[in-house]
Amino acid sequence: MNEFTVNSMTNDAMGDCDATALAKKIADKEVSASEVLEAAITRAELVNPKLNAIVTDSFALSCEQARQNTQSHSGKGAFAGVPTFIKDNTDVKGLPTLFSSNAVSNRPAKKNAEFTDQMLSTGLTILGKSTLPEFGILPTTESVAQGATRNPWNTNHSSGGSSGGAAALVAAGVVPIVHGNDGGGSIRIPAACCGLVGLKPTRNRLVNMHGTDALPINVGHEGVITRSVRDTALFMAEAEKHFRNPKLVELGHVQAPGKKRLRIGLITGAIKGIAIQPDVQRTLNETGLLCESLGHSVEEISFPFEDRIADDFITYYSFLFFSMHRFGKFVIGPGFDSSKVDKLCAHLSNSFIGNMGKFPFVVRRLKNAIKVTRELHKHYDVLLCPTLSSSAPKINFIYNQALPASTMIKNMTEFAPFAALQNITGEPAISLPMGTSDNGLPIGMQFSAGYGEDKTLLELAYELEEAKAWKHIHEQVAKKKTRRSTRSTKSKAGIS
Repeated sequence: MNEFTVNSMTNDAMGDCDATALAKKIADKEVSASEVLEAAITRAELVNPKLNAIVTDSFALSCEQARQNTQSHSGKGAFAGVPTFIKDNTDVKGLPTLFSSNAVSNRPAKKNAEFTDQMLSTGLTILGKSTLPEFGILPTTESVAQGATRNPWNTNHSSGGSSGGAAALVAAGVVPIVHGNDGGGSIRIPAACCGLVGLKPTRNRLVNMHGTDALPINVGHEGVITRSVRDTALFMAEAEKHFRNPKLVELGHVQAPGKKRLRIGLITGAIKGIAIQPDVQRTLNETGLLCESLGHSVEEISFPFEDRIADDFITYYSFLFFSMHRFGKFVIGPGFDSSKVDKLCAHLSNSFIGNMGKFPFVVRRLKNAIKVTRELHKHYDVLLCPTLSSSAPKINFIYNQALPASTMIKNMTEFAPFAALQNITGEPAISLPMGTSDNGLPIGMQFSAGYGEDKTLLELAYELEEAKAWKHIHEQVAKKKTRRSTRSTKSKAGIS
């Protein structure tokens, strides 16, 4: 650890609890929901100046609602009283939704988004909105409108994106669980950068992002980022009570490792020309060996997609930003000013114009990726690969207004060459913090499964968490303090 580490955990009402433990403390009346909220607010005010992870807060309103719930005993849901944040591309009644863009007007939302209501159904209390890059485009949370969100492990580095503010708040201990959504890795990428658990569920498992059902391929998925597997599993079980897709097998509450030994395909390499950093490759190899030691069968397989899939992804996302840019008043709302989007979003929008004729073929090829993974899952229960090609990059490496837009696109593609695949196929994927880089930052590994097989991933995640406990910032800080104390004691005693 180093002087740039940010940790808010202390001996207050929250302690170092995950969301499950904190909810139990509230239910058992060891602490009150009001005390927990006050602790979370104090933590937020302490670390946000260093992280820049909060766009808008609702601290006063949240405290008043918690007080009213305590008086009326109306707190419901497994996470009753546990604080959280909603990503600022999702509506919360009474708060603006700004998308980290100067093009969007600052107007309070008139009602909650459907997924906000699904979050609230689990008992969570919203403290405000977390940061993202403009319209969630980047795998790093940096923008002209709101600046850079920094990684609590090292504030010189990115927290990932696009749910980077969410991940920074969990990693720093402000709250134990947060909302994220994922259109190309945006839950898994920041989870990997910040040493957290990030599940992108099966498409249509949870309530969908607003408007995504009308897309040629619905790449947008809602979810949460947490510090523990059990928090993610409990959230999924509780969310299913609010909305359950009858076309999918019920997930239920997954509470332990599975007994079935899995066939795991370990993907080697990436899209041509993209290098995997040595410490990431080392962690991938170690993760494969760990899975083998647990009795799973692990077999190396080559990257299963054609290199052109990267260009097809960019073209598809260019279509999304063309739609946002040109029709923002209908997609985003009144007051949208297309002239104020930053140069990267404008570049993607304009580049789509030249690719309109190719677009049907791009969509067809991307849909063929579903056939590729479906065939793979006839032989493998789970596919394993790095979540990212490297640990979290430094601020301004991927996103920098001094760089041409084409260079920023190249940087983001090289950093995150894997995660968007499951957004195309709709299959579930989870990032788990399986290692540490040479410079002390977390490294995430991604596990994906067949359509609807979220349970398989959660059961495997439980097993890996038990076999190799994740490293957390507060534990690392405590170890550092202990080492310093020991050195000081030895020095005073004349021991070297």
